[in-house]
Amino acid sequence: MLVLGGAKSGKSRYALDICNRSGKNRIFLATARAKDQEMKERILRHQAEREPEWLTREEPLKIAAAIREADREDTIILVDCLTLWLSNLFMKYKDDQREIDRAVETLVTQLADIHGSVVLVSNEVGAGIVPDNPLSRRYRDCAGLLNQQVAATADKVVAVIAGIPLALKDA
Repeated sequence: MLVLGGAKSGKSRYALDICNRSGKNRIFLATARAKDQEMKERILRHQAEREPEWLTREEPLKIAAAIREADREDTIILVDCLTLWLSNLFMKYKDDQREIDRAVETLVTQLADIHGSVVLVSNEVGAGIVPDNPLSRRYRDCAGLLNQQVAATADKVVAVIAGIPLALKDA
């Protein structure tokens, strides 16, 4: 399942609720890096929202491998979030678009071979104004393409707007 939405739309809360109701073992795959105080506080707030039964794994770059390693029929993995992961790829690979594309392709291939369940959270960044610089435009375009590729693989796609989930795809 892919859960899309804008900033503070309720997408992470919705994804957590889906996982909590699944009855499966729950793994939270965190892609965020605590590089400043505001981000540290944001991460702490997200951690406090999760029940103690959650196993948390921090993986800012190699999420396909982390999913492959944790994937079991009795497990649901929540990846939060793809756009932070993409940002991490941009920071690591800079202008090497081939490496970024390769990481996205590896993830999409892994998602097509899932035994358990995976819920991926991603920001919808393409609905706003056109960014004023080439790097931001490249990031926005890559995020849009990433969301399209994951959505094509996903059985379900939900957009969350103002806390209200809207089913876009339900196979």
